[in-house]
Amino acid sequence: LVFTEEDKYGLYSNLLFKYFLAEGIVCGHDLFVASAKEHPDNILKELPAPLLDDTYGKELGDEAAAVKSEDFQDSMKIAWRYQNLPKVEASPTTHTKFGHYYDISKKMPPELCQSVKRHSFYLHEESSFEPKTKTWNMNSGYARLLQSIQRIISQEGFDGSDPQKKQRNVLRIGIQSLGSVLWGDDVCCSDTPEDTHSLTKFLYVLRGLLRKSLAACIITVPAHLIQNKAIMERVTNLSDMVVGLESFIGSERETNPLYKDYHGLVHVHQIPRLNSLICDVSDTKDLAFRLKRKLFTIERLHLPPDLSDTVSRASKQDLAGSAKLLSSGCGAMAIGKKHLDF
Repeated sequence: LVFTEEDKYGLYSNLLFKYFLAEGIVCGHDLFVASAKEHPDNILKELPAPLLDDTYGKELGDEAAAVKSEDFQDSMKIAWRYQNLPKVEASPTTHTKFGHYYDISKKMPPELCQSVKRHSFYLHEESSFEPKTKTWNMNSGYARLLQSIQRIISQEGFDGSDPQKKQRNVLRIGIQSLGSVLWGDDVCCSDTPEDTHSLTKFLYVLRGLLRKSLAACIITVPAHLIQNKAIMERVTNLSDMVVGLESFIGSERETNPLYKDYHGLVHVHQIPRLNSLICDVSDTKDLAFRLKRKLFTIERLHLPPDLSDTVSRASKQDLAGSAKLLSSGCGAMAIGKKHLDF
């Protein structure tokens, strides 16, 4: 169960959500898409197009060439005595390929999207067929979603406890903006919501379904709207992996020279640990992402080479404080060359 904290405008978290679904199609997995905001069919139409092996090198080569020209301009600002020191490699590492790569400037072909089984759950269509009753003492929208997931797992042969005769496959479940007002939940509206346990109960039952089935799930939640910290703690404990995206749009960091090359920060709050009752809390505090022309890239954040005299004193103090948050320091980060690119 992957829990993703949405950025304020939902731009980048929605992109990660689509990457997860696109990877499922390329791998031949079945999909289950649930949303109360956007129709699942429209989400599937907007998935990024995969880069095939022949075009993969060319597309990444173009990106690398663009980055190299940026690095050359930056090198003109660096003092000569620092030029021989190792620096962070910003270009994608073409010698190691993990998973598949996608071109966000193009949409996935319809015939490729239709090559796998797709199941959808649109709350506003589902609510018109069934009466609004509270099942399992939780929100009716959550209850209907759980029933739908449970039905797909049992009928399509994803139940790991029940031996299946047909070929095994993986079910990828994507749930968009869970906990928002559109789901009929009020955890985002007030500090003391009337129904504080619906979201927690839903995740508890969902995790039980995932434990006994051949399924993986990604959930995006507008965590910046949930003011009750106790609810967020419970939700975090019920998730295997928790990742937060912090966008610079509309914030002071958008004009901060430290973050001029990036569009936001990635906060890894929790990662799963095998054979353990607890999850590992990551101490990495220096991950940033940027949206390139065709790729979404997660990199190690490093200080810019030059801070000119035009930077105000307040900005320099902010830079100093931000530099302290970096877990390894600029010199140690220069050793790590690899970063995640999609």
